[in-house]
Amino acid sequence: MSRTSNTVKNIKFALAGQMLGILISLVSRKVFVMFLSAEYLGLNGLFSNILSMLALAELGVGAAIVYSLYKPIAEENFSEIKSIMRLYKTIYTTVGVFILVAGCALTPFLQFFIRDMPDIPNIRLIYLIYVVNSATSYFFTYKRSLIIANQKWHIVTTYHYGLFFILNVAQMVVLWLTSNFIFYLLLQAANTLLENILLSRKANRLYPFLRETDVPPLPCEIKAEIKRNVFAMVFHKVGGVIVFSTDNILISKLVGLTAVGIYSNYMMIRQALNTVTGLVFQSVSASFGNLNAQNSNKRTLEIFHIINFVGAWIFGFCSICLIVLINPFISLWLGNGYLFSTSIVLWFSLAFYVSGMRTACLTVREVMGLFWYDRYKPMFEVSINLIASVILGRKFGVAGILAGTVISTMTTCFWVEPLVLYRYGLHAPVRTFFVRYGIYTLITVLAGAVTIVLCKFTPPFGIMEFGAKLAVCAVVPNAIFTVCYFRTSEFKHLLSIAMDMIRKR
Repeated sequence: MSRTSNTVKNIKFALAGQMLGILISLVSRKVFVMFLSAEYLGLNGLFSNILSMLALAELGVGAAIVYSLYKPIAEENFSEIKSIMRLYKTIYTTVGVFILVAGCALTPFLQFFIRDMPDIPNIRLIYLIYVVNSATSYFFTYKRSLIIANQKWHIVTTYHYGLFFILNVAQMVVLWLTSNFIFYLLLQAANTLLENILLSRKANRLYPFLRETDVPPLPCEIKAEIKRNVFAMVFHKVGGVIVFSTDNILISKLVGLTAVGIYSNYMMIRQALNTVTGLVFQSVSASFGNLNAQNSNKRTLEIFHIINFVGAWIFGFCSICLIVLINPFISLWLGNGYLFSTSIVLWFSLAFYVSGMRTACLTVREVMGLFWYDRYKPMFEVSINLIASVILGRKFGVAGILAGTVISTMTTCFWVEPLVLYRYGLHAPVRTFFVRYGIYTLITVLAGAVTIVLCKFTPPFGIMEFGAKLAVCAVVPNAIFTVCYFRTSEFKHLLSIAMDMIRKR
């Protein structure tokens, strides 16, 4: 199959799976708040963030090794693939054991992360189940990366969302019958292990050479390249985890655990959007890696501009929808007691936008293996984020913590990441990127302003309000984007792909 066909197939499966995942997650969360308090939601977000910090032990090895797979896959060098996969297995098993041991060692210090310890029974046992689930995610999972690097993301999607649906149904039944959070978590841990085992077996069937025992030593030059990339990825991993995994911890310390529970509902929606959009870019990444291994800089630059254009459209549209729809939706879904103020929603949506607009650069950077050149950038990002979030969080609460994240992104990632990509990967002037970024942002602001004004004329309450605003959000931003972009080469390229797909049907 061609790269385009693989990409389209992966995206279709990804979107279908995520739509199913979002629907079952919304129902599952509704059942959750019916039988358990908001403090349990807070624990879920807090413990997940603590374990994300421990996941620093992974050190970005996954991204560095997947990059090393693109070339031998394109050349069908099975001997080298086997050597890389053996290294991958060893590292991930070690990481899983480390997280298990280190996570258990943190158990006596849980009160340090919580402003007011809630009256929840067996809180340390609950935490230990989270530790086991996190550690388990590293066992048997390395082979899924080979499936993804081979442009077969749709296989991973099918397994993941099929099991995810079954898990959520089982968890809802358990809550309905027992209201027991521990049983709920045990099902989650079992599902993680089962998914990894099933995908490992699928990889063995797809690539029988993985079961061969004659694995040659990894060539020195490949090992040196992986070590160099892993060293660089340590900084990126540390920065990413601290910036994106400390919000719940800071909210817990500066505001309270109940606020973490409310925030977790907003983050659930944001993470669903991140997963949908991330699957689109992940579906593209393997095909772009194959292209990068075989084609010229000019073609690579053209495809990046298309990917970046898609990102601007998607994240602009989703940000507008978040501003307009998230509070009406949560009000219908969980009730007015789970709502944040308009100012928090605005900062929340802005944080989503500036983070999302990095996705194209980050995707292509990983595919091209450009980890080394901006390795120190995360240290500045982390420092600015923590200082700004703590100072602003003390004064403005959740809104201040979110503002700190936006500030750190715009003062570091916004300009460093595209500069590195264009200079060392695309070999083109970076000013093109910033001009496009400015145009995309201005058009998004225009579309958002028009949408917000029109939504003021919708019904003020209930399902009619949400439905009317949803219709406005679905039509107005996309209509404005189409009018503004239809003459661009990126729009024409995507339109031609869509027309080809329609004709083939």
